[in-house]
Amino acid sequence: MKDLHVSWEEYRRLIETLAFNVYDSGWKFDSLLCLARGGLHPGDILSRIFDMPLNILSTSSYREAAGTIQGSLDIGKYIASSRPDSLKGRVLLVDDLVDSGLTLKKVVEHLQNNYPGVTEVRTAVLWWKSCSQVEPDYYVEYLGDNPWIHQPFEEYDTMRLGQLVAKVEGKRKPE
Repeated sequence: MKDLHVSWEEYRRLIETLAFNVYDSGWKFDSLLCLARGGLHPGDILSRIFDMPLNILSTSSYREAAGTIQGSLDIGKYIASSRPDSLKGRVLLVDDLVDSGLTLKKVVEHLQNNYPGVTEVRTAVLWWKSCSQVEPDYYVEYLGDNPWIHQPFEEYDTMRLGQLVAKVEGKRKPE
């Protein structure tokens, strides 16, 4: 199992392909819900392409060792949205990847048990790993060898403000 390194350009292409896959399926959804943090970038872009409000649900399980070790799953109590009651009907649930499948499985159950206005949930991810116990409805790449994925924004997982200041000041032109 080799690591998979993804550039910003590749990442954007994957999100656009995911949007096309959902569109091409012919399935119409009423609400868009992304999982924070991994699903924020894909969710944002899909909300723009489909011209829909973005609902955000915070989940967390990869907290230890700079986000490389999975712990217990925490699901946020509230869904953030700019429009009241915008989570209803057919929901497209967006995340970056499905690894073990635990997060998608538990969030779908959470929506079904706590949001009576939700009638159907379909899942959309960029990467589907073969080790997952859940098959997403929409995905871009199936990863049979379950690589660790290095996404382009991960440099910020360990960057602190002092490092950012040094980086930006190092690129400034002398006055």
